[in-house]
Amino acid sequence: MARPTVQLLTDDLVEAVVEQARRSPRRRMNHNFHAGNEDNPHRFLNVFLEGSYVQPHRHRSKPKAESFIVLRGHMAAFVFDDNGAVVSGHILGPEGFSGKAPAGVTSTVAAHGIDLAPGLWHTVAALTPVAVCYEVKPGPWEASTDKEMAPWAPAEGSPEAAEYLRNLLQP
Repeated sequence: MARPTVQLLTDDLVEAVVEQARRSPRRRMNHNFHAGNEDNPHRFLNVFLEGSYVQPHRHRSKPKAESFIVLRGHMAAFVFDDNGAVVSGHILGPEGFSGKAPAGVTSTVAAHGIDLAPGLWHTVAALTPVAVCYEVKPGPWEASTDKEMAPWAPAEGSPEAAEYLRNLLQP
């Protein structure tokens, strides 16, 4: 499939992806701007609904940096050590956050986004009912090497995942 020469990130596109996320059991959805798996870098709109759990992971096997820029709502980004302890936590969003910050948030700097070096254990989570971000990371995507899931965190979809996320986000 040929990639359009120009792709606009519009409110209509965002709302369409939000609706897809609402219908998804994972409570999140992405819209790719890259043409295919081999395209580099991968660029996509990523919509997270409150309660969507992303198992902490890192991109080390084929080292990949990853960037998130939050366009709507607020997200928390956490970096962990090898044992699962939070090393740093950051609130990301286009404007000031008025809610209660999770206990693991270590940065009081207002940040629109975050750029993570390859190999860092990390996760992101919505702090508002809807959080929309623009994400960039190197391609290609290969399921077997893209992510190393943290052995100390529950798997996505497991009965323990919701409680782990609640504990991570508690003020």
